Amino acid sequence: MPRRFVDISVALEADIVSDPPIMLPKIEYLSHGQTADQVASFFPGLERNQLPGGEGWAIERLEIATHNGTHLDAPYHHHSTMNRRFTEGGERAITIDEVPLEWCFNPGVKLDFRHMEDGYVCTPGDIEAELKRIGHEIQPFDIVVVNTSAGERYGHDDYIMKGCGIGMDATLYLLERGVRVTGTDAWSWDAPFALTAKRWMETGDPSIIWEGHRASMEIGYCHMEKLSNLDALPATGFEISCFPWKIKGASAGFTRAVAIFND
Repeated sequence: MPRRFVDISVALEADIVSDPPIMLPKIEYLSHGQTADQVASFFPGLERNQLPGGEGWAIERLEIATHNGTHLDAPYHHHSTMNRRFTEGGERAITIDEVPLEWCFNPGVKLDFRHMEDGYVCTPGDIEAELKRIGHEIQPFDIVVVNTSAGERYGHDDYIMKGCGIGMDATLYLLERGVRVTGTDAWSWDAPFALTAKRWMETGDPSIIWEGHRASMEIGYCHMEKLSNLDALPATGFEISCFPWKIKGASAGFTRAVAIFND
């Protein structure tokens, strides 16, 4: 059966607005000419002019965090505990190398929230209304991705201020129905920090801070951030592959997230 693939990941790229300044990745590109002496050093007596075209290898040095680029957050990122719904006091939150692979390749569902105001915190009612609109009932292990207004602004100066967030109750709505992986094309599953900070100054309520992430304390789950091309996807009818890098004890892992259509 022929299959069609849609890349829903961003490229890891330096010198664009992809994260707050304190978290921006750095990439040093070493060209073939710069590395010829590196290659020659492995072979005593070899001169660089004996290499084809005097060239070595192309290689890159990275200074990055596990949350740069398209990545999958492990429950450990959200809190040190998870699954309080099932175990009194909760369990130790799993790290990215412990995330079940069975969570990471499943039918995809896209919720279109591009019309939501930046900073809006989505509710269970918003989720229900969108599921009714697209005619889908959530199934266990569906991978639910949210298309926000941030998707088309990746790399632009306003990117980290764009998009709605998914609140605690809305996240739990999905988790209670068996979802274990979600995703967004915004910088965070939650509303932009700067906009949440305004609400915090008005309310003084700490429960609004990072509330969608914190849902993992009740039911452990993963989510992807900085997805792309979600506007190219239908609401259903595809699978998502999002296996993360296996980084020992880490809070997240990079993923080449892909939507797969069995046309």
